[in-house]
Amino acid sequence: MKETPQHNLGLDLARVTEAAALASARWMGKGDKEQGDKAAVDAMRVSFDSVDIRGTVVIGEGEKDKAPMLFNGEKVGSGRGPETDVAVDPVEGTRLLAYGRPNAIAVVSMAPKGSMYDPGPAFYMNKLVAPAEAKGQLDIKAPVADNLAKTAKALGKDIDDLMVFVLDKERHQGLIREIRAAGARIQLHTDGDVAGALMAVMPGTGVDLMMGTGGTPEGVLAATAIRIMGGEMQSMLDPQSEEEKGGVLSAGYNLEQILTAEELVTSDDVFFAATGITGGSFLKGVEFTGRNARTFSMIMRGRTGTIRYMEACHTFETLMQISAIQYD
Repeated sequence: MKETPQHNLGLDLARVTEAAALASARWMGKGDKEQGDKAAVDAMRVSFDSVDIRGTVVIGEGEKDKAPMLFNGEKVGSGRGPETDVAVDPVEGTRLLAYGRPNAIAVVSMAPKGSMYDPGPAFYMNKLVAPAEAKGQLDIKAPVADNLAKTAKALGKDIDDLMVFVLDKERHQGLIREIRAAGARIQLHTDGDVAGALMAVMPGTGVDLMMGTGGTPEGVLAATAIRIMGGEMQSMLDPQSEEEKGGVLSAGYNLEQILTAEELVTSDDVFFAATGITGGSFLKGVEFTGRNARTFSMIMRGRTGTIRYMEACHTFETLMQISAIQYD
């Protein structure tokens, strides 16, 4: 059945991520990640009231490091419209924001109720993310060199042409050695694995692959976008402490199970929105001019596969006459 164009909730979500980005960008480079995160959370909460959904936050970033957060189970939206699962990260990369480094973003994704993976007590997962060209050809349990070789072949490159995004963490020292031994190049990032996953799937970012362990909430957020873009994502829960491991096993999770993007988000009727806070490889950051600010966002809709890039100019003189959020 053909349909007439439907209301795109992704555009509404972009207003939510814009608000979070504008509010938190005032804290860029000031060294206080908690205040930057709190500003984004507060702005996001207010902005959700204008979105016609009956949303429940199922992925609320911040629990593992006690940061301010939109908490799991919190109701968002106007209370009208479809029931949805909502995943949020008001500032993905709080340290990036605090120190003025690239690739901090505000992110929201949404899917029909019951279709997003519930990570329970699992805070960390190992991830392998690659472009659509490599879909179905990789295996997260295989040796690193094998996955690099298959990715290179799928992309028509030599292994030493590949650029791999890896978080610069102590736990990745062995992974880094394996990648270098295979001949590939590495971009080491202190934070930002939603951005890293998107960079691995999107053309023109300079990144061909993402490998390594990052946050489970970030994994579900990224899976929404990767599903829309047709990229390859495989993940496995990877507890980083005995306490976390015990909680994960007690809750009945299987540490040997491979989770794909399609298993992390089981519906095609999904939406994803992200707005740059600090300038990055695929989204510019918030630009303040004194009288106004510019934001740069990406909006995706799963049912149509549409990806939009939106630049917006926010004029403070008029905006602050009506806005409940303090941006200036």
